Amino acid sequence: MAALIPAVTLVTVTTLACLVCGASHWTLVGSKTEITDVKRNKEVQDLGYFSVEEHNRRLRQALKGMAEETKFVEVVEAKKQLAAGTKYYLKISATQSGRSVMFDTVVVVQPGLASKDLLSFAPSSQKIPYPTLHS
Repeated sequence: MAALIPAVTLVTVTTLACLVCGASHWTLVGSKTEITDVKRNKEVQDLGYFSVEEHNRRLRQALKGMAEETKFVEVVEAKKQLAAGTKYYLKISATQSGRSVMFDTVVVVQPGLASKDLLSFAPSSQKIPYPTLHS
């Protein structure tokens, strides 16, 4: 019986460690991780599009339809944080009145509930670099 206690303790500790870690990427719950290759990541690009459309919808509602539309271009950077659902931190390239603008957004996705919620949408302090022109 005494030899069984260390084995049970090891199984319990291992099980708890698996619950705390994200099984697919071994990410600790609560820590932010960089998402690589965001320009080809359909889920991330879809979340960026959702963020811009939701921002536009809320603005139209608040300003009785008199809001300037923001047009989604692409997500250029992304991080995620696992908690109750997944919180995505996105840097979005968009246009307003023909000008390029960057926005920082936060979206929470709860897959079990099939829900998305835009938590924040604000102009980014990072400027969009001008494209390099080749002559």
